[in-house]
Amino acid sequence: MAAQEEFFAGIPKIPYSPSAGPADVLCFKHYNAEEVLMGRKMEDWLRFSVCYWHSFCGTGADPFGAPTLHRPWNEGTPMESAKKRLRAAFEFFTKLGVKYYTFHDRDMAPEGSTLEESNRNLDEMTDLALQLQSQTGVRVLWVTCNLFAHPRYMNGAATNPDCHVLAYAGAQLKKGLDTAQKLGAQNFVFWGGREGFLTIHNTDVAAELKHMANFFKMAVKYREKIGLKCQFLIEPKPKEPCKHQYDYDAVSVIGFLKHYGLENDFKLNIEPNHTTLAGHSYEHDVVMASAFGMLGSVDSNTGSPDLGWDTDQFPMDIRNATLLMKTIIEQGGLQPGGLNFDAKVHRESTDLEDLFIAHIGAMDTFARGLRNAVRIIEDGIIPGMVKDRYSSFSHGIGQKVEEGSASLEEMEDFIKQNGEPKVTSGKQEKYESIFNHYI
Repeated sequence: MAAQEEFFAGIPKIPYSPSAGPADVLCFKHYNAEEVLMGRKMEDWLRFSVCYWHSFCGTGADPFGAPTLHRPWNEGTPMESAKKRLRAAFEFFTKLGVKYYTFHDRDMAPEGSTLEESNRNLDEMTDLALQLQSQTGVRVLWVTCNLFAHPRYMNGAATNPDCHVLAYAGAQLKKGLDTAQKLGAQNFVFWGGREGFLTIHNTDVAAELKHMANFFKMAVKYREKIGLKCQFLIEPKPKEPCKHQYDYDAVSVIGFLKHYGLENDFKLNIEPNHTTLAGHSYEHDVVMASAFGMLGSVDSNTGSPDLGWDTDQFPMDIRNATLLMKTIIEQGGLQPGGLNFDAKVHRESTDLEDLFIAHIGAMDTFARGLRNAVRIIEDGIIPGMVKDRYSSFSHGIGQKVEEGSASLEEMEDFIKQNGEPKVTSGKQEKYESIFNHYI
């Protein structure tokens, strides 16, 4: 890569400098990749990934303003700029010290006028990606297909009322899965931005859900056919661009998967900004997915809860990071998933170094969250209090409830013998006070 154009000149590989001051923003003060916590390196707990679409395809444009991010890699023909963009991305990955990246098929290669041309473009770009991966050791955390941006998908892809469109989505998905295998992707994500409806008047919901399930079943069969060894993930979101998306939140998706017999073939990729759009707290869907054994990966970002849309900001809240990392540790980690920064710099943050500053700040935030969560678990105060709170299920009638062997008749007999239960404080403020000690 030394012979290639340098896009981030003057920015060296980001060091770990724990004694750095508050104004030193081009170094890690908390993220120490090699530090071992609970028997595992920090980099292996966190498994950071950079997303391609926001960081290298984003322009800063919004519905009210023109692009503000004028990047040096966006010059030349579509394929020339695509190759520059990919080289710039790998320079960024290596200087940042991140081992994984994620992309949509249409991020990496421009769409052609036909499916065949699009596939040729993608083949050429993934040849280069494979070369850069070999040179740097950076790997693909996950691939996904953009089945929402092109006008053909305005009424959905897998849920489109026209099977011709669904067939095109299937052909594009087939190539996406081939690409995942070619690049050694560890996961494949499905996000249904157009899988939903704007009005119920023109929508057969039952038919659309069935068609989407059958679309997923085709993907499972093709994965098996080609021997693709990667985890399938569905990413919930309640709305935007649809008024109502079928993959509304974690529990909605889990219910859908179980209903159609797909629960053993998919896990969830949770994006907290989507979780808050669904009216939940930041950590809600991560906790719920994990409780069902369905948490596969996290798109680590945040939003502005006072706004009603997806802002995809870099996560800088240490409390939120601590809650997420506690859940991730308790389930044994995210592998083969990870923490993917599905986040963009603000359109006003126009300097190239702002890309580094944003990622460094977010990585330090999750490093602090990891350390906090480890202390909470190792100290055992909160876990012990929670265990004591549910101790009645460890013996007697409670143990029978826990094991699923109790009956309503036994419930009645127990109450006749023991009378009214006493009121027990939930101690919410005590838990919150102890939690704050670790932040």
